[in-house]
Amino acid sequence: MHDSVITFIQDLAVIMIVAAFVTVIFHRLKQPVVLGYIVAGVLIGPHTPPFELIRDEHTIRILAELGVIFLMFSLGLEFSFRKLLRVGATALIAAVLEIIVMIWIGYQIGLWLGWNNNLDALFLGAILAISSTTIIVKALNDLKMKHERFAHLIFGVLIVEDILGIGLIALLSGVAISGSVSGSDVFLTISKLSLFMIVAMLVGILLVPRLLAYIGKFRSNEMLLITVLGLCFGFCLLVVKLEYSMVLGAFIIGAIIAEARELHWIERLIEPVRDMFSAIFFVAVGLLLDPRVMIEYATPILVIAGAVIIGKVFSCTIGAMIAGNDGRTSLRMGMGMSQIGEFSFIIASLGMAYKVTSDFLYPIVVAVSAITTLTTPYLIRAADPLAKSIARITPRPLARIVDLYGEWLNNLHPQGTNAVIWNMIKRILVQIGINMAVVIAIFLGSAYLALNLGNEFLADWIDDIDWRKSLIWGTTLILSLPFLIAAFRKFKALSMMLAEMSVRESVTGRHTQQVRRIISEILPLLFLTGTMLFLSALSASILPKRESLILVIVSIIAIVFVLRRWFVRIHSRLQIALYETLDHEDPNEKQETGH
Repeated sequence: MHDSVITFIQDLAVIMIVAAFVTVIFHRLKQPVVLGYIVAGVLIGPHTPPFELIRDEHTIRILAELGVIFLMFSLGLEFSFRKLLRVGATALIAAVLEIIVMIWIGYQIGLWLGWNNNLDALFLGAILAISSTTIIVKALNDLKMKHERFAHLIFGVLIVEDILGIGLIALLSGVAISGSVSGSDVFLTISKLSLFMIVAMLVGILLVPRLLAYIGKFRSNEMLLITVLGLCFGFCLLVVKLEYSMVLGAFIIGAIIAEARELHWIERLIEPVRDMFSAIFFVAVGLLLDPRVMIEYATPILVIAGAVIIGKVFSCTIGAMIAGNDGRTSLRMGMGMSQIGEFSFIIASLGMAYKVTSDFLYPIVVAVSAITTLTTPYLIRAADPLAKSIARITPRPLARIVDLYGEWLNNLHPQGTNAVIWNMIKRILVQIGINMAVVIAIFLGSAYLALNLGNEFLADWIDDIDWRKSLIWGTTLILSLPFLIAAFRKFKALSMMLAEMSVRESVTGRHTQQVRRIISEILPLLFLTGTMLFLSALSASILPKRESLILVIVSIIAIVFVLRRWFVRIHSRLQIALYETLDHEDPNEKQETGH
């Protein structure tokens, strides 16, 4: 057996033995297991004398990267559109407010501490922005509070944070590479990322659950596990090829697989694999922790830990109250969110990988995470007594204002017929947005393939470059037709609704129907014209010359005229398949609601 293999087995054995020993101790002390892994890493790390127990840190870090993938994959498996919609407003407002406040606080602390590298301050802000799903879920499980209302709100905020955190990682990667970021870069990155996530989710939800259902028929644990791992690593590779982070790929494919009916079977199979590599990840975090640096930077560590607790409690509580929740629920949610964890380690690792942050930042982050991990259960327990104390000392006029604000928010929700109409409008807008996202993705993908593969492939068949562009652009438009026709039909229905609602007979008199008809015909034409102009600009690199373009458009119009119903049927089948995939009962949700 080669020496390298023996060294690897030795390192892995040391990690697992020490991690198991420390984990048992932490479990007996009723402390988070994650903290035990980090302590295990410190004990066997190169910075803790007298023995250097780990020899091949490079291999361990590769295994730790696998741990990150499985962590994010598991977070994706816990993602649920239904759970997110149930606490949508609170989750969105609280998460966005928390991230903005904590990025600002972290950046200001970095400047106040006199860090010369502005990227240290920026990365610190991002590190403090995202709370730890692993630590929170563990704490709520241990305290048996997982099914309470504030816990459901926390889970919703965590889902939104995970999504925004993925975008934050993508932005920080751009900042690390270019050294700066502009408003247009931020907008472009977020737009491309959102488009990619929407299309990947749609296509994945249509295909992956059906594949897993087919594999599930064989009732083989081995076949299902290998298929899921293949999907996970394969999609991560695709995402890397598209120059996004593997973390993004792991989360998205996890969220896609979460819509499969075999989810709970998959979770049982993945859990031991995830636990093993996650343990290695957190031990690797401890390996990089230098106790001397922690002592040297004790003041910044305590300041940052205090800022995390105070900043998150304040921002999440205020965000929940703005969304209309009562003070007690809002405070319990805020105090449950006051820690940092796995996302922070990933962001800190990103700065180290790109060599844009100072060496002291990573151990500071680990120390702050350890402190806030320890305080989380105590803060959750203290939330109720604190809420009662605050309620006793709150002036009655202020309490009355808060109550009136909550009543006012409830009254803003449309009632009766208006609520039905407003829900229909929202649903139509979402459907239009999804269809247009798919169309844009098809055009962007076609342009990318044409520039990298298409011209070389077609050059042997078609000499004229303009005819090659005509073929590529025409084919792209045909592929987009089911979604374009669906978006046009939805927009036409929306135009009719808006015309009925906006044109009142008391104003237009006997011309009411004519005015409504004109509006309902003009708006779809404007939508179609704007869409075609936008798609032409989007596909400028593959757009043929005017004469060829006119010929292609005329041909497409003829195809639409002849095969319009066929395209509508294709889209309807895709839509039905999507709804069937999403519309299945989650046993966990039944348990949570008590049915």
